[in-house]
Order: sequence, then structure tokens, then C-alpha cells
Amino acid sequence: MSVIRFEELECWQKAKALAVTLYQVTKDGEFGRDFGLRDQIRRAAVSIASNIAEGKERETVSEFIRYLYVAKGSAGEVMTQVIIAEEVGYLDREKSIEIRQRVQQLSAMIGALIKTLKSGR
Repeated sequence: MSVIRFEELECWQKAKALAVTLYQVTKDGEFGRDFGLRDQIRRAAVSIASNIAEGKERETVSEFIRYLYVAKGSAGEVMTQVIIAEEVGYLDREKSIEIRQRVQQLSAMIGALIKTLKSGR
């Protein structure tokens, strides 16, 4: 893999941007006052970027893959929490769709990276 630093990984960049977005959309209104869901979605979003970074820093392919699987799992958590946030009225449909599309794209990127690493390319 030609990437030297985790900051160069496009999936890490997108994961970090997603976490920033979720911090922004959860800071005000009812969402901002629902400490349980707000904190959980923030932790899950931060976990995606953090696990990509931690796995890359471990410097073995097997460890990197293991942490990428954890990051992919956290993406599933975020997806679920966004759906719940929409259904309880914290996110409007348009914002929910936008975030879910970003999460799906990110999850697919992580999956593709796992596949690439497993194939030894």
C-alpha cells in the first residue's frame, strides 16, 4: 500500500468529515438535548475515523484489516442512529438521506479497502 499516513486515506478523510457533520447537526434543538442519542451517534461517528487511524498506525496488514472491520461496524451504528433520529423527528428527511448516503459510500470504501488489503495489492 503506497499510503504512508492515515490522513492520506480518502476513507479516513470522509469519516472525519462525517463526524464533524454529525457534531454540527446534533448540537442544537431537541437533538442537542437528547444526551443519550446525541452522544451515541457522535461516539459512533468518531469511532469510524479513529479505528481507521488506529489500524493504519498498527503497521501490520492484519491489524489494519481488523480495525477496518470495527470502523465498518461503527458505520452501521451511525446508519441506525440516523434512521432513529429521523423517525423521532430530530432530522428532517432530506438531511437524513444525505447523511445515510455518505455513510453508505464510506462503508463501501472501507469494504473495498479491506478487500484490497486481503488480496495483497
